[in-house]
Amino acid sequence: MKNLVIIPTYNEIENISKICRAVFALKEEFDILVVDDGSPDGTADEVKHLQEEFAGRLLLLERSGKLGLGTAYIAGFRKGLDLGYDYIFEMDADFSHNPSDLPRLLRACTDEGADVSVGSRYCNGIRVVNWPLGRIMISYGASLYVRAVLASGVHDSTAGFVCWSRKVLETMNLDAVGMKGYGFQIEMKYTAKKMGFKIKEVPVIFVNRVEGSSKMSGSIFGEAFWGVLALRFRKFK
Repeated sequence: MKNLVIIPTYNEIENISKICRAVFALKEEFDILVVDDGSPDGTADEVKHLQEEFAGRLLLLERSGKLGLGTAYIAGFRKGLDLGYDYIFEMDADFSHNPSDLPRLLRACTDEGADVSVGSRYCNGIRVVNWPLGRIMISYGASLYVRAVLASGVHDSTAGFVCWSRKVLETMNLDAVGMKGYGFQIEMKYTAKKMGFKIKEVPVIFVNRVEGSSKMSGSIFGEAFWGVLALRFRKFK
């Protein structure tokens, strides 16, 4: 069984080495694919340096600029499928997702029958650390909005800590995924649900980044808001 963790990066020089080492230190074996969108701070160069130490387990996909979170993951999914990985994960570089939770997400698929597992902040109360109250309200409110509009049953539709089984990504039409920001997370989960795949939420604690800067913006929220309404009326084969 081959497992790949995709980590999209833009200016994550403070975090990338530490997050890679944390993943490689796990008892279970996870490879890493860093998808870097032309970080001017040298993130990609740091990954190349690390590749000398973790040959064959640390992969790098360099892109020419900031092309969006969704397109980074789509490119990573395709690379992972081409290389024969069985389970492909989404994870942030900034330790907001705890690498030690990766085996829990994996077991939800391998042992508990899920096709997709989600590291969820909201399936068992609100499990967020060091976020301003206003951001918690926006994030949690967005999750309530998505559940109301799409009736997906997923408590944390915008979560970016996800395990995808190979069969889900092979079955989905990745070319049809339209949203590029955090709406991408909503669209992927909703599409999987509508196609009949089983999604299981695994409660995790989300910790706000300590180093580096957030990539959140108003346009990202706008895309997600209107994109959810469009999803409600999409036809799924």
